[in-house]
Amino acid sequence: MDARLTAEQEEVRRTLREVLVKRCGPDDLRAAARSPEGHDRALWETLSQQLGLPGLALPERYGGIGCSVTELALACEESGRALAPTPLFATAALAAPLILALGGEAQRAALLPRLASGELTAALAVPGAGLATALALVGDNRGDWAGDGRAGGVQARRTDGGWRLYGQAAQVLDGHSAGLLVVAAHTGGFARSRTLLFLVRAEAAGMVRARQTALDATRPQARIELRDVRAELLGDEGADVPAALAATGDAAAAVLAVEAVGAADRALERTVEHVRTREQFGRAIGSFQAVKHRLADVYVGVRAARSAAYYAAWAAGTGAERVGGLALAQALEALRTAASEGIQLHGGIGFTWEHDAHLSFKRAAGDELLFGPVHRLRAHAADAARLFDAGEVRV
Repeated sequence: MDARLTAEQEEVRRTLREVLVKRCGPDDLRAAARSPEGHDRALWETLSQQLGLPGLALPERYGGIGCSVTELALACEESGRALAPTPLFATAALAAPLILALGGEAQRAALLPRLASGELTAALAVPGAGLATALALVGDNRGDWAGDGRAGGVQARRTDGGWRLYGQAAQVLDGHSAGLLVVAAHTGGFARSRTLLFLVRAEAAGMVRARQTALDATRPQARIELRDVRAELLGDEGADVPAALAATGDAAAAVLAVEAVGAADRALERTVEHVRTREQFGRAIGSFQAVKHRLADVYVGVRAARSAAYYAAWAAGTGAERVGGLALAQALEALRTAASEGIQLHGGIGFTWEHDAHLSFKRAAGDELLFGPVHRLRAHAADAARLFDAGEVRV
């Protein structure tokens, strides 16, 4: 692996950072999070129509740019630095790869160009609070997480007019504003039990969408209720949906890890700026050895997390190995540590709920609730590597 960024990758980072610095100040973030969509629509139009971010990792024949997961991850690193509330991750890292992997040619041709241009946004809806399980990040996703015919899941029933969905999904990222939902549902009864993916348009009759109050307001979530909703099967019934979800989950975890590294890096920068100017006992608090040691530990953690996240993004793009979950665990831990130390080293102002440091802390806690926790990400990675087979540690 060559760890150096290409000129094109550096240009993606530089251009995007210039835009986000101007458009994503603290007041802008809070205003966007309070809006009905949960994001700044004008900013999304700039990112999609002028910069082409949703189509970075999509093939050119479907209106994309034809880059790899690495370029998408670098774009998300900059959005993570700014904590920008956009539907980029839900659309480009979760929904679009599934449509590309499982959709028929007619479905790809109809949907992917619209997703690549930003005209259409999409979200992945899975039953309950099982997003991490569905993406195979914290365990095997070939179980009954889609409902298994029981209450609390999403069931699909074939009728003369097509497919109908019943049930509900919680914690759907950007689900309240997405124009298209990719819904995981259980079908086949107990004899032929399996999970399939279905496409549901925003205007579908019988669907109720409600935005939920989330810890991290910059990562809006919704609850989706499906009451005899007409749906379109994604691909065909013979598709290996769990395998496609696992592959998408690994790449999405790598992208999310790089995004978390961007947020952690910015949290560290903000703290360093503060300790250089805040004085106590006649000197800057950053000159005290104890403060230096704490920030040095944060710096090492962020650098290590960046190396792991970059490698995971590269591996996801080449199919070398699946280490996205492990990289995500390290990145989330680095972000949580950077945000926590930032709050403490900002002192009295840092503990106020309105301080910018809490935006980073909420992002760390919110992402861990959605995609973790960290110890389960690591435990699943260890199980997948058969690290503790037969009671012995493999080295």
